[in-house]
Amino acid sequence: MNNTELFEESKKYIPGGVHSPVRSFKGLDFTPRFINRSDGAYIWDEEGKDYIDFCMSFGPLILGHKNPEVKEAISKSIENGWTYGACEKYSLELAKFIIERIPFIEQIRFVSSGTEAVMTALRLARGVTGKSKIIKFNGCYHGHVDSMLIKSGSGLAGTAEASSKGVTPNTSKDTLIVNLGDKDELIKCFEENDDIAALIMEPLPANYGLLQQDNEFLKFVKKICHDHNALLIFDEVISGFRIAFGGMAEVTGIHPDIVTYGKVIGGGMPVGAIAAKREIMEHLAPMGGVYQAGTLSANPVAMSAGLANLKILAEKDFYTKLCIQTKKYVRTLREWLDKNTGHKIIHRGSLFWILPASENVNSVDKIPSNLNQEFNKLNNIFIPKGIYLSPNAYEIGFMSLAHDDNVLEDLHKRLWT
Repeated sequence: MNNTELFEESKKYIPGGVHSPVRSFKGLDFTPRFINRSDGAYIWDEEGKDYIDFCMSFGPLILGHKNPEVKEAISKSIENGWTYGACEKYSLELAKFIIERIPFIEQIRFVSSGTEAVMTALRLARGVTGKSKIIKFNGCYHGHVDSMLIKSGSGLAGTAEASSKGVTPNTSKDTLIVNLGDKDELIKCFEENDDIAALIMEPLPANYGLLQQDNEFLKFVKKICHDHNALLIFDEVISGFRIAFGGMAEVTGIHPDIVTYGKVIGGGMPVGAIAAKREIMEHLAPMGGVYQAGTLSANPVAMSAGLANLKILAEKDFYTKLCIQTKKYVRTLREWLDKNTGHKIIHRGSLFWILPASENVNSVDKIPSNLNQEFNKLNNIFIPKGIYLSPNAYEIGFMSLAHDDNVLEDLHKRLWT
């Protein structure tokens, strides 16, 4: 069957034909590409067509598809077994490797997804402080936790209501929304609420486009949280281990009280994590009264993949090399966009976002109203050329180490022919 036939068949058995809404190509003229295989910077669909992949499974594959070292680690781990529901050394090795290289955390707990990490972080913050309310910023996405599905980004961006049915009023009332970059609004929020347990934010918002914040605002956020005895949670599910090994916290020098990780940390396997100083983490069961558990938490295969992945990232100049390659690709894409569609491209580290607007977009209100329409036009050009972007106008592009100069030459050919 071709892609369209497979999608029609899927819709009979799976809600919307997909297991995550953004995969549905909603609002686009193409039906989803059903991927058959991958290698390096490329994916192939069921019709045999190849694409240069700038989605990279929405971020985890910072080394590219089927990296040999990660593949070997997975194979060796599977030889021993793939789940135990018991203590094992693989998670210990990964935990030690991370904590020895990120100075502001002392303990870490592994879960199975970024959403699960955020859910745990919020519960932990409430347990530590004894308070109930959480502040989040308009446009930041923190997974599909009920209390975070209020003015979110990603697959909810651009919808009539930036929320989800099934989220009760009692849940919603404990989430306070503030606009990104608005210091006065944040001050007012703290002044009017004395029950704030924590503020959660993406230090590099990357799920409603790439809404870069300046360091002064991040410093202000940390100070006001501590002035009001609230915890600061950095959601680094995207930026952690991608912008730098220690994420945006390392780059900015602004250290949160709690940090959540996902995506890159698992090397392409399902992994999330929550980390903090020991005095906070020991509130988690079995040490403390904040309960969290998971049958597949710290799955040995995922831990092995994550460790192999992070060992390469920890090598000298890894991020410098990746940023240099990203700049080359951004330059090539920008040249083509300027001459053909008028789109702009902004980037940070190995992340980029294509949009029909000026390059200074750092809050939701500055996102152009024709974003979806213009992305559809661009996708209609790129898909036939074999260029695969994350299939949603609000999603960003991801580079990998596999996007080398040979792939760059191929991209140039595809763009200009």
